[in-house]
Amino acid sequence: MNTTPPQPRTADDERTLLVKVFGKDRPGITTGLFATLAEYGVDVIDFEQLVTRGRITLCALVTPPAGGDQAVEGSLRATVHRWAEDHRLQAEIISGTGDNRPRAEGRSHVTVLGHPLSAAAVAALAARITEAGGNIDRVFRLAKYPVTAVELAVSGVATEELRASLAREAAVQRVDIAVVAAGLERRAKRLVVMDVDSTLIQDEVIELFAAHAGCEQQVAEVTAAAMRGELDFAESLRARVALLAGLDASVVEKVRTEVRLTPGARTLIRTLQRLGYQVGIVSGGFTQVTDYLVDLLGLDFAAANTLEVEDGRFTGRVTGEIVDRAGKARWLTRFADQARVPLAQTVAIGDGANDLDMLNTAGLGVAFNAKPVVREAADTAVNVPFLDTVLYLLGITREEVEAADEIHGTPGE
Repeated sequence: MNTTPPQPRTADDERTLLVKVFGKDRPGITTGLFATLAEYGVDVIDFEQLVTRGRITLCALVTPPAGGDQAVEGSLRATVHRWAEDHRLQAEIISGTGDNRPRAEGRSHVTVLGHPLSAAAVAALAARITEAGGNIDRVFRLAKYPVTAVELAVSGVATEELRASLAREAAVQRVDIAVVAAGLERRAKRLVVMDVDSTLIQDEVIELFAAHAGCEQQVAEVTAAAMRGELDFAESLRARVALLAGLDASVVEKVRTEVRLTPGARTLIRTLQRLGYQVGIVSGGFTQVTDYLVDLLGLDFAAANTLEVEDGRFTGRVTGEIVDRAGKARWLTRFADQARVPLAQTVAIGDGANDLDMLNTAGLGVAFNAKPVVREAADTAVNVPFLDTVLYLLGITREEVEAADEIHGTPGE
């Protein structure tokens, strides 16, 4: 068995030709260029193609014609230029040696979300990457709406160091940044678990119940303090639920009709499920609503508190294990065990202080329109009101989402 590692196709001192053509895009350009080069028996080492606003840039790195005959190489150059002129393109052929330099150690994917994405923000982020010792090896657009999302392949700097540097600049520039280590694990996150109130839905469920009980303002004040981390969640939950004592339990049906999904929620869930992900919710809210969401969205897992009912009315108490900050992390772990997915391959999404343990337990924690304490502690933060932007953090493009919708059909958002 041959155990000798494969050698690079092109030595650093071997002559190569960089062939570049650019102009108005139209069908057949790639075919035409490589058919022209094929006449001279060259080997392709690398090639890249980019189309921006209908303008194509096509680069091919090739070996010189066999034998190193200068006359033959001159003929190749003349033929490429003539072909380009015939197709109203411009061509450039640059002699050199070797291939691209090997990418440095410390490789990351940097996703930038802007609404809009300004040139000033891009300049500032690129400067921070350079200052940290990193190099941008490749840039790829993931989406142009509802936000502009681009992905940068960066090498030369440790992921944690890069994340810290870019997070500070992102806050200044008002853009969202996600920095994750490159590698197969990024594509292998197979379980997504999200908070419900102010994440999957736009509402705080207990406040919807409180509105029917006439104590909405009192409940909202306690909820806000709990989400900021100023109150113990379990204690605040009991205090809020106590205000619902005596409320007719039939109000559950009304509350379910009042729940508003966050924009992009259906797109996120159906796309993840088409890709083979399992999706769950874990909530400090109530099963009276989460059970409805499970049926509505076809979710795989769910955990929440349960409002106690006696004689058709709420007692002002909850039953069973309270789903608090620590409880959310425990449920994430249980869901991962049931799904047979390592925690390193899980994604958690939340907005409040009681989500922090869950976000820190998951392989990737995403703070969604979160309180400051959560944004600072999470792996990444998304501050645009579209839940499906989380797909871009996983390297899924808007075009892939739309293509899947065309094939499978798109339920109403």
